[in-house]
Parts: sequence; C-alpha cells; structure tokens
Amino acid sequence: MSVTWIAGASGAVLVVITTLAGWRVLDRRADQQGWRQLLAAHPATSAVYRGDMTAGLPDPARRYFAFTIAEGTPLRTAAEIEMRGEIGLGTKEAPGYRPMRARQVLAPPDGLVWQLRSGFIAGSDGALPDRSWTRFWLLGLIPIVRASGEDHHRSACGRVIAEAAFWVPASLLPGDHVRWEPVDENTARARVHCGRFEQAVDITVNANGAPVRVVVQRWSNANSDDAWREQPFGGELSGFRNFDGFRLPTRVEGGNLIGTADYFPFFKANVTAIRFPATPPT
Repeated sequence: MSVTWIAGASGAVLVVITTLAGWRVLDRRADQQGWRQLLAAHPATSAVYRGDMTAGLPDPARRYFAFTIAEGTPLRTAAEIEMRGEIGLGTKEAPGYRPMRARQVLAPPDGLVWQLRSGFIAGSDGALPDRSWTRFWLLGLIPIVRASGEDHHRSACGRVIAEAAFWVPASLLPGDHVRWEPVDENTARARVHCGRFEQAVDITVNANGAPVRVVVQRWSNANSDDAWREQPFGGELSGFRNFDGFRLPTRVEGGNLIGTADYFPFFKANVTAIRFPATPPT
C-alpha cells in the first residue's frame, strides 16, 4: 500500500468528516433560528386571564381553564420547557427505552423546537408555520434520521396542538383560531387552526378540572402498515405544579395509538422547568 494512497484516503476521510460536522452545525443554527422565530411571534402582552373569557364554553373546557390558569395571570402563549425521562426507540413488543434529556420551545399554534439528547443520539424535532423537520445524529457526525415534507408538517401540527393542552393552556382560549365543542361530561374538544391545517384535540378533566388525558387524531405513519392516516396520539398527565400562575403537568406518558390495543407509550417525561419568557433571546 503506497504512501500516496494512504494520504489520499486520509484526505478523503477528513473531507467527509468536515462536511458532516459542518452539516451538523447548520442544523443547530436552524434550530436556534426557529427557536427565536417562535418566541418573537409570541411576545408578552398586558392581557390577563379572566374567568369570563370562557363563558359559553362546554363545562369540561371551563373547568380545564379554571384549573390551569389562575385569575389575573398574564396570558403567555409560548413556553420554554426542560425535561428528562425515557424515550422508547423500538416497538411496543421491544420498546428499547433509553434515558433522555430534552429542552423545548412550544408556541402554539405556530410550532415548536424540541432538542433531544439520549446517549450517543442527539437532534431535534421542529415545526414552524411553513415547514417542519426531524433531524437526528449519532455521535454528532452520522445522520441517522431526517424527515420533512407535507405529511410530516401535518403530523407535527398534531403534536403542537396536543402539547398546547399540556403546557400552554392560554393558547387554547376561544378566539379566531380556536373553537370549542362538547364531547361528554368530562371531555371537551378544541378545534384549532394550525397554519393551513385544522387539528382537533380532546381534553379530559377530572373532578377538579385537571387535564388528565389529552388525545388528538394525528396524521401519522407510525403503524404496522407504514401508511399515512389519522390515528389516536396523546398522553396521560399528572404531577401538576404552579408555574407563574399556570398549573401544569410535570409528568407525561404518551405515544401513538393511545386507547387501542396497539398503544405504545414511547415518551415518558418528567418536566424539570417551565418558563414563559417575555422577550426572545438575543
């Protein structure tokens, strides 16, 4: 093996590594840009919560807002969230749970950026009004999952609205992009305009008004047929704590096909912090 061949091969490897490293940097910058864009679209306002804002809503919806937002709380519609827990990277039969840490900006209905680290895997899910993405890397250098496109964006909308019910209840107050309808004595449905999509979310409350179960019919291909279709997605909520006037869950367990025999709770998170920033970071 000649020295020239070894030098050429080493040079080629260096080029590949440098290219992949640059690609990863661009992904991180795109995450940061999306994060700032979402916060900038949801600035702090002087509006505060009043109980009469929910007059005329189905009883479970009124109880939901009375539980989750204290009277006089500033209406913040973007949150920064930190969490840790487990994520299942396998199937229901072999879930392959791994420890994970994540941070997120959630600004319904416009989108989210969720940055995850689990062992040697790191990356993000994101959604903005005009696009969405999934980008994950192994060891920070090897791209292992990349997804985007129209189906992906519609699916991401489902997640945004489900998580709005978890952590940003003020974003679901009735208005131009949200309308409510009854389901039963403990469940109400919000229909939310999410960009060019509409997404319904069912919120089930307990006797105190705490949202204990949230379900959407999400556009997804996470099924045995690998076919895009609407199917149930959501979670069970507990561990409610007060964050700046909002009473929110700190324990969420959820996943695809909730309420069916094929339910796989791939997401088990314990929230460690929730902030409602007044201005976007510089």
